[in-house]
Amino acid sequence: MDINFEYYKIFYYVAKYENMTKAAAALNSNQPNVTRIMKLLESQLGCRLFVRGARGISLTEEGEQLYSHVEIAYKQLLGAQEEIRRQGSFCGGMVDIGVTETALHLFLLNALHHFRLEFPEIRIKIHNRTTPETIRHLISGKLDFAIVTDPFALSEAISCHKIMDYNEVLVGGTQYRALSETVLELKDLRNHCLIGLGRESATYRLYKDFFIEHGVDYEPDMEVATSGLMLPLIENNFGLGFVPEALALPLLEEGKLVQMRINCPIPKRSIQMLADKSRGKSLAADTLYKYLKRGQK
Repeated sequence: MDINFEYYKIFYYVAKYENMTKAAAALNSNQPNVTRIMKLLESQLGCRLFVRGARGISLTEEGEQLYSHVEIAYKQLLGAQEEIRRQGSFCGGMVDIGVTETALHLFLLNALHHFRLEFPEIRIKIHNRTTPETIRHLISGKLDFAIVTDPFALSEAISCHKIMDYNEVLVGGTQYRALSETVLELKDLRNHCLIGLGRESATYRLYKDFFIEHGVDYEPDMEVATSGLMLPLIENNFGLGFVPEALALPLLEEGKLVQMRINCPIPKRSIQMLADKSRGKSLAADTLYKYLKRGQK
């Protein structure tokens, strides 16, 4: 039996509303056309589907039986259509992420590798800036979300989800090997060149406060724009610097760096994912955000 599947769609709405006129409005059609098609469907099926009464129409036993199948099939088709539409919207979808360099190397690079294997159609633009700059760009709406290193101050409009904790170590080049054999006090570091991130960074503020708490001023002799510039300078014996342990470890194991010991614990740090609660995300951005968040559970 060759029945036009459009008839079943119209039947679904007529059965749902139990009214030809309402069904026609939902279908952007007209009542005479809907009535005509339902008569054709009844004729082709060889049975009555509706009983027409003073209060409208109701389904016959055959109509109820047909509706039980059509309802399931129609909803499944709508679900499949929506799923395909959502997947299709990924094509050309762009996600703008703000990220600090430490967060990029300790977390995001590896996470994006796995994400790209699963969602190769989503394009990603990474904006590498300091934590304060990244937060400003997030608030201004230039970023979908951000992944930054602490410390920072946030308004209530920004949501915050911890990605991971990490430790930092004080390291120097091989010329500092003899110094690494003694336990240093923070005040001793004033006798050596210090390399650190610039004043606009969260890291500078962290260590400024850390040194002040111990009665010592913190003024790096060499300031760099990104943490990626610190390790080459330290490795080439330009001075000492606090760097993420995970990034320094390969060079420590190769003997290209030496670790200094100090008589007080170095502040622990964390990587946090931030989003503006007042703004919605695109489907592509929401997919990546939830993927990264889910990966930390």
